[in-house]
Amino acid sequence: MTKVPKLFGSMVFNEQVMHERLPKEIFKALQTTIKTGKSIASDVADVVAGAMKDWAIEKGATHYTHWFQPMTGVTAEKHDSFIQPAEGGTVIMKFSGKQLIKGEPDASSFPSGGLRSTFEARGYTAWDPTSYAFVKDSVLYIPTAFISYSGQVLDKKTPLLRSMDALSRASLRILKLFGKTPDRVTPSVGPEQEYFLIPKELYKKRPDLIITGRTLFGAKPPKGQELDDHYFGALKKQVLRYMEDLDSELWKLGIFAKTRHNEVAPAQHELAPIYATVNIATDHNQLTMAVMKDVAQKHDLVCLLHEKPFAGVNGSGKHNNWSISTSDGENLLEPGKDLKNNLQFMLFLTAVIKAVDEHQDLLRLSVASAGNDHRLGANEAPPAIISMFLGDEITDLFETLASGKEYSNRVGTKLSTGVESVPVIFEDTTDRNRTSPFAFTGNKFEFRSLGSALNVACPNIMINTAVADALNGFADVLEKARDFKSAAFELIRNEYIAHKRIVFNGDNYAEEWTTEAKNRGLLNLKSTPEALSYYDKTKNVELFERLKIYTAEEVRARKDILLENYCKVINIEANAMCEITGRMILPAAIKFSAELSENIVNIKALGLDAPVQSELLATVSDLISKAYAAEKKLAESVEAVKKNTDLQAAADAYYNKVFAAMQELREHCDKLEAIMPKQLWPFPTYTDLLLYV
Repeated sequence: MTKVPKLFGSMVFNEQVMHERLPKEIFKALQTTIKTGKSIASDVADVVAGAMKDWAIEKGATHYTHWFQPMTGVTAEKHDSFIQPAEGGTVIMKFSGKQLIKGEPDASSFPSGGLRSTFEARGYTAWDPTSYAFVKDSVLYIPTAFISYSGQVLDKKTPLLRSMDALSRASLRILKLFGKTPDRVTPSVGPEQEYFLIPKELYKKRPDLIITGRTLFGAKPPKGQELDDHYFGALKKQVLRYMEDLDSELWKLGIFAKTRHNEVAPAQHELAPIYATVNIATDHNQLTMAVMKDVAQKHDLVCLLHEKPFAGVNGSGKHNNWSISTSDGENLLEPGKDLKNNLQFMLFLTAVIKAVDEHQDLLRLSVASAGNDHRLGANEAPPAIISMFLGDEITDLFETLASGKEYSNRVGTKLSTGVESVPVIFEDTTDRNRTSPFAFTGNKFEFRSLGSALNVACPNIMINTAVADALNGFADVLEKARDFKSAAFELIRNEYIAHKRIVFNGDNYAEEWTTEAKNRGLLNLKSTPEALSYYDKTKNVELFERLKIYTAEEVRARKDILLENYCKVINIEANAMCEITGRMILPAAIKFSAELSENIVNIKALGLDAPVQSELLATVSDLISKAYAAEKKLAESVEAVKKNTDLQAAADAYYNKVFAAMQELREHCDKLEAIMPKQLWPFPTYTDLLLYV
């Protein structure tokens, strides 16, 4: 049996390792940096670098890398060995504080949204000491931020760290009014990760999966998720072996892999970690996705992280469980037993309500992607309309406060199964709402709209920034108040009344909600291009500049990067559909029609009729003609869209014209798949991919 405590973090340069290997004063200085965010001195960095290098070499490392998160959506790394020339043609292993603190990658080929020209190649990576270094595949990985030569932000971590600082400063202003002086307030996240596993040999026969990460074609299988028998079902042995191996590899890297189970769709699963500080959770989630793919290969499987790899069954999301806590360990979103007298909780919760309402556009666009467009709004994920679930108890409290009435605390009633051997339990005072995009679940908010492949930095930047801004506004008012308590209750009342439209505890899938949300003035941004059009709205640019998260230039750059990425993804998918249709599907269908024609001729030569074969031939021939015409239409629409020089216009056209043409082509090809002999269909079907793992 694996000794988990000994295994856990064995490949991480964590606090325990630092305590063992660093001089006392150096360890203390580094811990101060980690816990308070203060900068680190160069002499301290030199000692840390030497100890880190020695430890990494003992773990088998020969190289180091500054591991960063550019705007590609994935991580980046460049490996340098520890070797330095020595006398007599020998080498020594060396690693300095300067090398630890700063790296210089070539920044010219990373997305910059026009912030940098191709010839402006220099960029810098800067060590993030708040996220532990680790060894993986004989390389020492050092988590870093990434900026351009001229100081512009080119990554996802730098603005995340800025948003954490902004949230901490704003929260400390509020806590000071309650007589509390913690060193720092930190947001924490536990991102639940959904994924699919399919056989490797079948994956290799699906060019659409290889090229795009999702199936561009695929007729509905006889059995999907209708019976609800896969959700929390018994794990198949091959999948269980994969999960056991995955847990071990993640535990070595200090990742708190906690829960594993089957998800709703066939071949779909989930891994949930324990909470971590948001920047560490972001690093861990990026690392988790990479390890998932690596471990799958060892088990002759492929891990799919696309938001919607298969049509007709649930796609994969990533639930972002967000909370905020002090350095003293106090969760600021903990209601406590005496809810109506917990002024501090109510004030912080009101800030979140205000933030989500005022910046619903930023939350929506933070989860926007070509893949997630397939998923949002289906009976598996929240709709594109951002709203909040507070539950009956908290909503009742705010409603009574708004109306001036007296509130009585709810008490959970006893629940009994009627079986004597099963103990009586108490129900929670509020239910859960899995249809809500942003749901309060006890002492945290679960942002459920994230797609499975998304870097969680993006939505957490938005949440941190919006909440920090709301708290600063509250502090501006309350710091001047003569009677803090009365002023706080009045502020909570007024802000709730102003922003209560964002609170909805009902069924977010109901058609009536779409109408009601429109009447409330809530946004319904159904597509990625539509959502991204809000990125550089004046109020959003002013927010980011006010909190020093982005400059106006950096906001516009991010919008352009995401629009360009959307266009490229749809373009690749459209081109792949045209190629697969022309080189695989149509030739197979034509061959089938030729066999049918020959069969009909042979039967009629015997003086018999062939009504079934004739009808089938007519159907196949009609679908061949329609698929050919649709493929031609798709190719023409792609060429027409490329003429757009404006990124927003191009993205809109890709969604409204190219994507629509893709759907039409798929419809005809999927009908062909449903009637053609299996041995003639050119690649594995959904039944093969989903039901045989």
